[in-house]
Amino acid sequence: MEFTMSRKVVRTSKFRHVFGQAVKADQCYDDIRISTMTWDSNFCSVNPKFVSMIVDASGGGAFMVLPLNKTGRIDMSYPTVCGHTGPVLDIEFCPHNDNIIASGSEDCSVMIWEIPDGGLTSPLTEPVVKLEGHCKRVGILSWHPTAHNVLLSAGSDNVIILWNVARGEEVVRIDSIHPDLIYSACWNRDGSRILTSCKDKKLRVLDPRKGTVLFEKDKPHEGSRPVRAVFVSGGQILSTGFSRMSERQVALWDPNNFGEPLTLQELDTSSGVLLPFFDPDTGIIYLCGKGDSSIRYFEVTDEAPYVHYLSMFSSKESQKGMGYMPKRGLEVNKCEIARFYKLHERKCEPIVMTVPRKSDLFQEDLYPDTIGPEPSVDADEWFNGKEAPPVLISLKDGFVATTKTKEFKVHKSLLKTTTASAGSQPDDSGEVQSLRKEVKDLKAALEELTKRVKELETKN
Repeated sequence: MEFTMSRKVVRTSKFRHVFGQAVKADQCYDDIRISTMTWDSNFCSVNPKFVSMIVDASGGGAFMVLPLNKTGRIDMSYPTVCGHTGPVLDIEFCPHNDNIIASGSEDCSVMIWEIPDGGLTSPLTEPVVKLEGHCKRVGILSWHPTAHNVLLSAGSDNVIILWNVARGEEVVRIDSIHPDLIYSACWNRDGSRILTSCKDKKLRVLDPRKGTVLFEKDKPHEGSRPVRAVFVSGGQILSTGFSRMSERQVALWDPNNFGEPLTLQELDTSSGVLLPFFDPDTGIIYLCGKGDSSIRYFEVTDEAPYVHYLSMFSSKESQKGMGYMPKRGLEVNKCEIARFYKLHERKCEPIVMTVPRKSDLFQEDLYPDTIGPEPSVDADEWFNGKEAPPVLISLKDGFVATTKTKEFKVHKSLLKTTTASAGSQPDDSGEVQSLRKEVKDLKAALEELTKRVKELETKN
């Protein structure tokens, strides 16, 4: 009997042997002057088309957007996106359109840019939309995961604004909840909750449309240095912070029972803020310390101690920032489960996380259906209260864009009318109706002309 009871010493997990590997030198992006700003954001954003990083710019702020395949040395004269008048602090690609990127800056504005398919051929100075509503620098941006054209921004004015980007307007302003600097703000999986961490040592779960606090946790970490937090599976919250003795910690919380953490682990005594990246498909959380030279990763499960250390990727050089590739940008036939874009002082280096498997067939267990690029609701529907889970896609044959990426349309004509009739639905206003009619008439005239040209061509 005693033998059968002998417990397993090592926990079984298919991710126990995940290993990280930096790509070869010619696959890096070299000679880029990464921004020297002291701000704790990722400084990098990636998607299956582009990699973008905040760069040093004289007079104003700039970031660079490169097609993924443009590796090697980047020419000094390569064009940048340079419309901000102050340093850029955060950038994030839109999850529903790979050509759209948002940037937040010290100049208090948020700008939305459209990047042409092959990348930039000349400097981009004019944004598609400029969002103005903050009175201090904007350091945090986060697109809504399922609603099209909804963007969250948080500034040093301790205000969170939710924007309807297509209309270029502020819809929700959360300005009375955070008494101090907001360290992090993110959405849950379907975008029905916002999680923030603040300098007043509180974690808060908010209802985004009402702007009210649903749950609150005082002092998730005793130390006074910045806390970061993300939602993980099952609505739980993972936070990173510091102990009173300045040791770095990671903790897991259940917001319905915020009293004690499900687990709290001490990691080391480094001083860099830990940036957490959670992969809901595998349950792995990656912690990248700003200024560290390593990426630690853990598996989050529903059995104690809940957060299980897997391994660590280390290299010689420290990271100034980190981009995280969405699942649909990975090479599934190589069992790649994550890819990071690590920023050094003068380059960007992709790091690939792989599960070692002998077979090169599609591994169903590693790649459950994942979030695709299609939004499940549009901005107006979402602000009016509609919720919807993300639209999932299969990665079985690698991700191929079957539908054309959702086009980014700005209702410039609506901007005038919405401000005039703030309360009413702009679609019913007379000006829009007459514009619609005008467009319809023009289309009809154009079709008529095209028909006539064809007729004349066939005669000749």
